[in-house]
Amino acid sequence: MAMIRTRVVQSFSDVDGPQWDDLVADDNNPFVEYAFLKLLEDSGSIGPETSWRPRLVLAERDGRLVGALPAFWRSDSYGEFIFDWQLADAARRVGLRYFPKITVAVPFTPATGPRFLGAADVDTRQALKAGLRDLQESEGAHSTHVLFCNDDEADALVDDGYARRASLQFHWRNDGYRDFDDFLSRLSHEARKQIRRERRRVQESGLVTEVMLGHEVPAHWWPGLYRLYAGIYDRKWGSPYLRPAFFDAIATVLPERAVVAVARDPSRPRDDDVVAMTLSFERGTHCYGRYWGCDVELPGLHFELCYYALVERAIARGQTLMEAGAQGEHKLKRGFLPVITHSAHRFAEPGFHDAIARFYDEETQVMEAERSALCEHGPFKEGTAPLWPLRAGIPEV
Repeated sequence: MAMIRTRVVQSFSDVDGPQWDDLVADDNNPFVEYAFLKLLEDSGSIGPETSWRPRLVLAERDGRLVGALPAFWRSDSYGEFIFDWQLADAARRVGLRYFPKITVAVPFTPATGPRFLGAADVDTRQALKAGLRDLQESEGAHSTHVLFCNDDEADALVDDGYARRASLQFHWRNDGYRDFDDFLSRLSHEARKQIRRERRRVQESGLVTEVMLGHEVPAHWWPGLYRLYAGIYDRKWGSPYLRPAFFDAIATVLPERAVVAVARDPSRPRDDDVVAMTLSFERGTHCYGRYWGCDVELPGLHFELCYYALVERAIARGQTLMEAGAQGEHKLKRGFLPVITHSAHRFAEPGFHDAIARFYDEETQVMEAERSALCEHGPFKEGTAPLWPLRAGIPEV
């Protein structure tokens, strides 16, 4: 059998799209598909003019793609959601450079999924790990970070000398609910009452809510949806990660992956009546809530579009998982349980690496304890919480 060879390319245009998608054909994650990643690049959201510069590690046998890593050269940590500003500051204080670094992730997307694409066999995974080490050295990077990877990938990277880090998110799991009321029936009286009150406020406001796939969204809505999305960044975080061209192309590039929930105000002109939106993405049995925007103040509207409408849809479609982004203990009382997510990190300076590894070990113990404490105060009635493992990235059975 021919040897596996690795190489690095600096654009998704240099990758065979169908071969890339063959690597992720059996996965429920929409973010590692070629179309999503290529649209990020084509829209200018990532690329050489940004701090997300592709350095894609490809593993090939006889000229055919057998494995890949979505790796990026980074000059900062924006859009990663595994927060390391304190580590960068610690490196500076001891006279070490922290940037540039190599990050293996889906840009702006704190969703667990495969990072070693197509690497089901040992030889391919070893080739990709070697290619990643070579990339860190050739780019003069001071560290490599594999973010929101699957549980087994994190274990494999620890075997290769990486330090494993735990983070906490809140995920919703479908426990075979017949409908939304069946889901509510498993919750405590207090949690059930709060959710019904929040949904009722939206219903009584006069706003009309709808959920649709990308290709069902009227074409004239997309500029307004982008303005709502960007407005949240203007008010809170600065520049939005996604560019207008990303939204402009969703209906044609991601027609069956994008899920748009909107609230419309019937008192406004029909061509300008969308006052709130969420943009999510789905594939197979998984749905991932990602972006939110609004220009009205209405209690409960955020929860309706970001959680309840999508959970109701997931139940109707038989989906098993809904992730709703990073952080957010407020999700707990709404039926999202605390879940450990995974990342792995390798620092070039041995002493710094060892110190950070010890810190991560201590941090993991804190995360596990926090998860246990949160579960004790969860919203489910005794004996009714879904019996899914509270770790992300474990294959479903």
